[in-house]
Amino acid sequence: MSRIGLKPISVPAGVDISVADGNVVTVKGPKGELTQKFNPALSISVENGTIKVERPNDEPSNKALHGLTRTLVHNMVEGVVNGYSKTLIIEGVGYRAVKQGKDVILNLGYSHQVTISETDDIKLDVPQPNQVVVKGIDKQKVGQFACEVRAKRPPEPYKGKGIRYDGEVIRRKEGKAGKGAKK
Repeated sequence: MSRIGLKPISVPAGVDISVADGNVVTVKGPKGELTQKFNPALSISVENGTIKVERPNDEPSNKALHGLTRTLVHNMVEGVVNGYSKTLIIEGVGYRAVKQGKDVILNLGYSHQVTISETDDIKLDVPQPNQVVVKGIDKQKVGQFACEVRAKRPPEPYKGKGIRYDGEVIRRKEGKAGKGAKK
């Protein structure tokens, strides 16, 4: 039995939720609006300020979709109320980020500068020269965009230079042993 799928989702004040035919859920809140289509096998109902996701039977495919659907709807509600953000840390001598208008220009040790631009859904912020904050209301899009920025210069294991997530631990390797280290 899905423990996550059974939990009801409480709807905060100021959030409007509608479920259309074919399980198309629309969530409107102070930060924006999200719409997503879910599997029609599950039933999504809104009553008395809570959202419930129920499955028709205990088939493995429905059990798997039960918790997933509930979590995705909860993420939609959380996104339109609070939003999501990911912080990226830039490490390395001379590596830095600068915001110019809607663009962020990254100096990452290449012979050229790397430019990333905000989209309608994603906003970028540079609180310090070695930090980039990716913000948005859709959790999946924020994570994907942060992953694409990190891919511009992933952290390397010897000196730790590159772009990493805040809180990410990079496994460090020892360099070459040098002359006379072997015996």
